[in-house]
Amino acid sequence: MTTFKAIRIDKADKGTTAFLTQFDEAELMDGDVTVAVEWSTVNYKDGLAVTGKAPVVRRFPMIAGIDFAGTVIASSHPDWKAGDKIVSTGWGLGETHLGAYAEKARVKGDWLVRLPEGMSARDAMAIGTAGFTAMLSVLALERHGVTPKHGPVVVTGAAGGVGSVAIALLAKLGFHVIASTGRTSESQYLRDLGAAEIVDRNELSGPAKMLGKERWAGGVDSVGSTTLANLLSMTKYGGAIAACGLAAGMDLPSSVAPFILRGVCLLGIDSVMCPIERRRVAWSRLASDLDKSKLSEITHEISLDDVIATGPKILGGQVRGRLVVKIT
Repeated sequence: MTTFKAIRIDKADKGTTAFLTQFDEAELMDGDVTVAVEWSTVNYKDGLAVTGKAPVVRRFPMIAGIDFAGTVIASSHPDWKAGDKIVSTGWGLGETHLGAYAEKARVKGDWLVRLPEGMSARDAMAIGTAGFTAMLSVLALERHGVTPKHGPVVVTGAAGGVGSVAIALLAKLGFHVIASTGRTSESQYLRDLGAAEIVDRNELSGPAKMLGKERWAGGVDSVGSTTLANLLSMTKYGGAIAACGLAAGMDLPSSVAPFILRGVCLLGIDSVMCPIERRRVAWSRLASDLDKSKLSEITHEISLDDVIATGPKILGGQVRGRLVVKIT
């Protein structure tokens, strides 16, 4: 019997339990590529999964972790061979398919993206699903036609994973970035990433007016609820907000006014089932557009043994930037 170390989630009398254990390779799910997982990361969704705070996991037993980078060790897929360096995010990893917090993973080859040249597996997971989502958001704003000449852009949840990468990307592209955070102690950190202004999240978390003063041409929101409603009400004519998170809730207490009076657009960002071609574009852009020195500044390393204890911290907004998990 071949086993490997993994974080396993099981159903319990009340909720779920998560624990580090040895997992039997025979229990891996179907897939045409087997990967030696080298690095993963901790995203907000991972925090929900390991703490059981939300029903993220929909199959038991489950190996947690929604993204990984590593090396192919066996493949029957035509695009992949042993030794290939890959990255995988989403596709139900850690939710419906055994995930990333393990020394091995077996997945469909169609879920994999080749690690960009010059990017290490550790770098890829320093970016992770959060950074990948930030890039998808920036690409959506670009497709909408939002450019620096149209005015400032706003980023909410600025000190978190999505927010940190979004600020770095947008600043490098020449935007005047307004960072919204509840942790004003992180102001210097956000300015170092490229934020030109810092606003307290309380300015955006109260009940939204149907229309507010026009303040930004676009934005990236990982918070949702009244914060997103306020962003929309303050977006300039023809602007757009990319919505990719729900840290404050799934509700959206807004009105149609921004849409029908200012032509504002709400751009939905999904990183889980994102088509493979768009994934390749996003990872290519991350390799070229994300300053590696900035990535280093926002990244902290932990071991697989530390992941479960980190879950409550990321849900409590106590984690700055990105966490990479060394698997092997």
